[in-house]
Amino acid sequence: MNTYRTHNCAGLTKKNKGQDIILSGWINKKRDHGNLLFIDLRDNYGVTQCVIDKSNKHFKELEKIQLESVVKINGKVVERSKDTINLDLKTGEVEVTINSFQILGECKELPMPVFSDQDYSEEIRLKYRFLDLRRKKIHDNIILRSKVISFIRNEMLKLDFLEFQTPILTSSSPEGARDFLVPSRLNPGKFYALPQAPQQFKQLIMVSGFDKYFQIAPCFRDEDARADRSPGEFYQLDLEMSFVEQEDVFNIVEKLMISLFKNFSSKKLLNEKFPRIPYEETMLKYGTDKPDLRNPLLINDLTNIFTREDVKFDIFKKLVKSGSKVRSIVTKKTKDKPRSFFDNIDKWSKEQGASGLAYFTIEKDKKLSAKGPVGKFFSEDSLKNIMEITNAEVGDSLFFACGKLNEVEKISSLARDKIAKELNLIDESQFAFCWIVDYPMFEKDEVTNKVKFSHNPFSMPQGDIKNIDFKNPLNIKAYQYDIVCNGVELSSGAIRNHIPELMYKLFSIVGHDKNQVNEKFSGMINALSYGAPPHGGIAPGIDRIVMLLAGEKNIREVTMFPMNQNAQDLMMNAPSNVSEEQLKELSLNLKKKK
Repeated sequence: MNTYRTHNCAGLTKKNKGQDIILSGWINKKRDHGNLLFIDLRDNYGVTQCVIDKSNKHFKELEKIQLESVVKINGKVVERSKDTINLDLKTGEVEVTINSFQILGECKELPMPVFSDQDYSEEIRLKYRFLDLRRKKIHDNIILRSKVISFIRNEMLKLDFLEFQTPILTSSSPEGARDFLVPSRLNPGKFYALPQAPQQFKQLIMVSGFDKYFQIAPCFRDEDARADRSPGEFYQLDLEMSFVEQEDVFNIVEKLMISLFKNFSSKKLLNEKFPRIPYEETMLKYGTDKPDLRNPLLINDLTNIFTREDVKFDIFKKLVKSGSKVRSIVTKKTKDKPRSFFDNIDKWSKEQGASGLAYFTIEKDKKLSAKGPVGKFFSEDSLKNIMEITNAEVGDSLFFACGKLNEVEKISSLARDKIAKELNLIDESQFAFCWIVDYPMFEKDEVTNKVKFSHNPFSMPQGDIKNIDFKNPLNIKAYQYDIVCNGVELSSGAIRNHIPELMYKLFSIVGHDKNQVNEKFSGMINALSYGAPPHGGIAPGIDRIVMLLAGEKNIREVTMFPMNQNAQDLMMNAPSNVSEEQLKELSLNLKKKK
């Protein structure tokens, strides 16, 4: 028999009535009723209520013991009376009468309570993460994460994928985010980089003749933290397939996501065949390539309306003449909303850095008119034109934004989400997946005005390879795609460019000559020169998948030991100083900042 327990703290039922048992765990709560002391004992599996009578010699000692101390309890299982049954607990029909106990691990005064899911400052939670992880919500989230990863692994094996591990110490890449660098002791002055993703290695696996690869891959990027992005490391389901086209990748990922989300959530899937939305379309309709399709609001382009002579809204007309765009959002049947609703949206938009949102409501008495601060500037014919473009009806309202394309897309996207939340239009009981496709291969850098890769430089351009119009690179589309769920980008992927000469040509457009490409991507280019199959893949983020399934807004809530906003591990005091001996061994000198 195990020294510490005969059952776990979720394992006792009425069937165990009368049995002598042993439980071990943490003291979650205590309730002193004078002659009786109730103790909730907690372990990884659940909670059992234990009770000790004042006549027991251990009563006073247990009365004084600090919460979160680890104890071993010997006792007898008794059935609870009907009025004391707790249906919230698996063990809620029984309790344990304590005969004796033993302290296995004492607890000091707690810096934060464990039995409550009350929010505490990031500093406290991360410094005492081992305590934070004992709390029910986050403890359950981490268990969910483990189960999700196990489920994914099993599903991938069923789909005939093989799991391989790729190197952690590799070479630095000039593309993407900042690398984490690791100095080489045996090669003084040279550095490894931690992989931002196993991108090149997984392509090399395909070149090596393996057909389907996956791994739950750790990735390292020296990026600033966000709610949905860790500042140091994250995990992704990395996969790659040979002899595939875009739809083959989509079919595999859709099967996995549908199975995964149905297994771990009771929420409905809005579509089991994920919509394919071209990049240009999503930027117009939603203002973003990460659209939340639960939101029914759409964005319309009304730029041409402000070239009409019968529209007198001069501020917008002047901006449109200088190249600005106008985007609008229609809200259905909002004529009875108070003016404060519209003014608050306008005020909010200015807080986001925009110049504001103009608005009016469409009315009809004898003729069409527009009610609102800018309504007087629109003729009846122009309103008819607007209603035709936007499918607006009498009683609907319109918000307008005007500015440079990227600015107006940004505020329109934010406003679409803000307005939908204000009007309670988003169905929180759904998961809405989609694919964003047909990304441009290249884009103009806003600062330098030079052409650069817009997404993944190793992607295959669309169309007849022999007849690609390299003279107009901004017109070239790529077989690149993102998978998005509820406005969260889960992953980017692509069909890869496996033809060296084509890769040289594409890199030359952004200013890299053949020698530079050979130097920076020597392993990849060399391998592709020895017979490479057409291949493609994707890498959905594990952290973001678990965030969605757990209903969390911050990635910290589904990561076991995250860093803070400044990329610091407060619990382990990392990053930390190293000794002069260590630096000398690595042939490094530290230069102090002035």
